[in-house]
Amino acid sequence: MATIFIVDDDQAIGEMLSLVLENEGFQTVTCLDGLRAVEMFPIVKPDLILLDVMLPGLDGISLCRALREEHGVQVPVIMLTARDTVADRVLGLDAGADDYLTKPFSVEELLARLRVTQRRLATLQAGT
Repeated sequence: MATIFIVDDDQAIGEMLSLVLENEGFQTVTCLDGLRAVEMFPIVKPDLILLDVMLPGLDGISLCRALREEHGVQVPVIMLTARDTVADRVLGLDAGADDYLTKPFSVEELLARLRVTQRRLATLQAGT
């Protein structure tokens, strides 16, 4: 069972995502703060991260960059954020996100993007 680490300061969104994802067979862990997420990451050992941009402590862009550059993390990251300009999306993707979805989002679209990410990861792992 894949573990998804949900990092979002909106507790209601985190709870909704947990319910939806757990109904789809995923295990979830939520975190409301960017700095705390850095501490929790090695404990949670997620298979995928759903990451908000606007977080207390450490914003999602900085968190994604830190995980990629400082910690060498290769876990897929999907940004879930209200920041919806082209510049915001480019910034998130350039920071290391694998995908970027703006709020409000469709749960069906999020699940489809999760499936795509899982297929990509499985293909990469099969090739090594």
